[in-house]
Amino acid sequence: MRDLGDAIVRVTRTTICGTDLHILKGDVPTCAPGRILGHEGVGVVEAAGAGVASFKPGDHVLISCISACGRCEYCRRGMYSHCTTGGWILGNEIDGTQAEYVRIPHADTSLYPIPAGADEDALVMLSDILPTGFECGVLNGQVAPGGTVAIVGTGPVGLAALLTARFYSPAEIIAIDLDDNRLAVAQRFGATLTINSGKADVTRIVRDRTNGRGVDTAIEAVGIPATFDICQNIVAPGGVIANVGVHGNKVDLHLESLWSANISITTRLVDTSSTPMLLKTVAAKRIDPKVLITHRFKLAQLIEAYEVFANAARHQALKVIIEP
Repeated sequence: MRDLGDAIVRVTRTTICGTDLHILKGDVPTCAPGRILGHEGVGVVEAAGAGVASFKPGDHVLISCISACGRCEYCRRGMYSHCTTGGWILGNEIDGTQAEYVRIPHADTSLYPIPAGADEDALVMLSDILPTGFECGVLNGQVAPGGTVAIVGTGPVGLAALLTARFYSPAEIIAIDLDDNRLAVAQRFGATLTINSGKADVTRIVRDRTNGRGVDTAIEAVGIPATFDICQNIVAPGGVIANVGVHGNKVDLHLESLWSANISITTRLVDTSSTPMLLKTVAAKRIDPKVLITHRFKLAQLIEAYEVFANAARHQALKVIIEP
């Protein structure tokens, strides 16, 4: 341990995130070569620094993808993702969770206790993708009862946005993707309309479905110019484009058509401020994030796990569970 507030956690379950693939593509310059990746997981506290008050060896914990000191200016504003000594550092600026053990800085405010009997497979989804889909997509997108929502990209984070958008009872949830398997999953999860953007005119279908208006909330959950363009084409006047995807290339902003449309564009790195609420929701069985898990691997099979996750359409993969 490097600091009195650190904890060492023995990882029992972890996973791979789409952001890890962006790192391998070179889209995240803060991550140096040789870094152990991974920012999601659950485990057991192996050791705790003298400054850790809330956890002790043997405690089962959920690891947050965001490390937060709880004291700096950003933390006091609830922007834990921009903590001056933390933020998204696991698997980025420090070694991450795709390992047998991981060091967690600011353990008191970066770990969550797991109650006895909880489904730890499901809780892995609460490290990142569920709060990301909820905070960056649903909350930033101002999803509201009776509203219309389009989720562009139905990978794990897009599906997490879909699951949590249902908290607010929108009248319409439109799922858009190139992968028919993922669209079928989105339909099972509650999408009222699915569109394969490689086979159909998305803009025409969405406009027809919404009486020419477009959607109140367009959630971009991929991180490429084509999907951001779709959001610009289908957002209604007064609507919101909520960007969730990690963008490695520039996108064009079509102000020539949007300047008078009263739209808002939001960006956000997940703060995980919603994690305590989501933990209660999962414990109450109001939502089951375990449905996102499709594959399981041992840590020794990590290369194979990355191959499956990176070629999700071929393997019909969503989230993979990796057990050290």
